[in-house]
Amino acid sequence: MKPFPSLAELPDQLHTAAVRDLAWVLLSPPLLSVTPQPQRHPLQASRWSHTPGLLADWLLQLDGDSGELDTWLAQRSVRRLGLYYERLWQFALRAAPDVHILAANLPVRRGGHTLGELDLLLRDEQGVHHLELAIKLYLGPAQGGGEQPARWLGPGSHDRLDIKLAHLDQHQLPLSASVDARPLLAELDIHSAQPALWLGGYLFYPWACGSAAPHGANPQHLRGHWLHRRDWPLFAAQRGEGYWQPLQRHAWLAAARIEPQDLWPTAQLDAWLTTLPAHANAQLLVRLVEGPAGKWFETERVFLVSDLWPAQPENKE
Repeated sequence: MKPFPSLAELPDQLHTAAVRDLAWVLLSPPLLSVTPQPQRHPLQASRWSHTPGLLADWLLQLDGDSGELDTWLAQRSVRRLGLYYERLWQFALRAAPDVHILAANLPVRRGGHTLGELDLLLRDEQGVHHLELAIKLYLGPAQGGGEQPARWLGPGSHDRLDIKLAHLDQHQLPLSASVDARPLLAELDIHSAQPALWLGGYLFYPWACGSAAPHGANPQHLRGHWLHRRDWPLFAAQRGEGYWQPLQRHAWLAAARIEPQDLWPTAQLDAWLTTLPAHANAQLLVRLVEGPAGKWFETERVFLVSDLWPAQPENKE
């Protein structure tokens, strides 16, 4: 299950960071192929889905002049990765032919108390849809049991795949059919909305011993590894050519592309590792190799976690 397979090579042609992230959002495979509620690509009924060349043309044009996208992203805070992911989806759906956004981030309240938000209400030729969007990164267990979603944790070790799926199934997606949401939908001339989810992201497997994929995983899901700090010297010595460096959270979506002047030499990485606190939050690192025109491209990514992980100091989250 991978959207727009004919556009698999397109991201390599894009240069602007935000546009590459946008392409990643639209083209990357979902984490799961089996979900508790229907999973639906938001562009499923768009003309872009039937004629992918039109989507490619739009992304290439945007790569040449990203001013509209930059302005859109600047209108609201996108410091949190999930908000950035949602804003990119909203931008694409506003431009997509045959898709009409009816509401985004619509709060549902009862007596002044917010019960939750509807991520997206949209109309296309297949009807009206309530879509919940999520970007997640989960790390698998070091000692067996990878088939169990409860064993897959977020980098901070508090988020769990099974908890996220239960929340989508039992709270977020049923919210649009609740009594509290009916007046809001009526104002938008919506009688009912078909609930569905789209869950993107990466699964990270323990480097030292491997792990089974969680039940329902999409065979084409994006993946990486994770390892404890104590294992870094051995891990790094066994990898191929290239340079390693950490990525800031806002750069965790599309595969990294680094200009030569921004590349970390080995000495800089060593100094960074030396000063990194022993109980620092999980750090995402990428291995970069040189590509065309002297640019450096990501070939793999890993989470480097505290030697105590999944235990975390109480003041870290």
